[in-house]
Amino acid sequence: MDHLWSPWRLDYVTTEKPAEGCVFCLAAEASAKAGRATATRDPLIVFGGPTVYVILNRYPYNNGHVMVVPRRHVATLVELTSNELVEVASLTQRSEAVLREAYKLEGINVGINLGKSAGAGIHEHLHVHLVPRWSGDTNFMAVIGETRVLPEDLPSTAARLAPIFERLARAAGKPQLPIDL
Repeated sequence: MDHLWSPWRLDYVTTEKPAEGCVFCLAAEASAKAGRATATRDPLIVFGGPTVYVILNRYPYNNGHVMVVPRRHVATLVELTSNELVEVASLTQRSEAVLREAYKLEGINVGINLGKSAGAGIHEHLHVHLVPRWSGDTNFMAVIGETRVLPEDLPSTAARLAPIFERLARAAGKPQLPIDL
């Protein structure tokens, strides 16, 4: 018998899930209340801008799978203000640069699913997915075994990405600490 270990999922299966509320809004609210107390902010948020933040996908397709999320609870692109739309695009671009540097990847899938029938798992709150890709990452495990193997846990991914986001933000003259939501 083969065993596939994923110890980071223990927290998910043993913790109580919020009965109500948007996961993106709850993550941003918890981080805002925590302020600079990194121990109490949402550990999946790797960067925060004025109107948009970047968060790791809790159930990633590949290591480094991030989402760019407006702080305001909106479901579609047409609901975004001009400033929010510009920041979504800017942080999507910065996320590409961060992922390329951090993972030496060969490609990225970038996508937005607008609406439940379009495949959005959380259709009430707009978010842009960036999924790192490498040649051969869809191998026998995913195709035949219907199992995806991720060699890096989420805290390690956050620790890898957050400093690069911060360095690039400082270089652009717009420093934002990842905990300043």
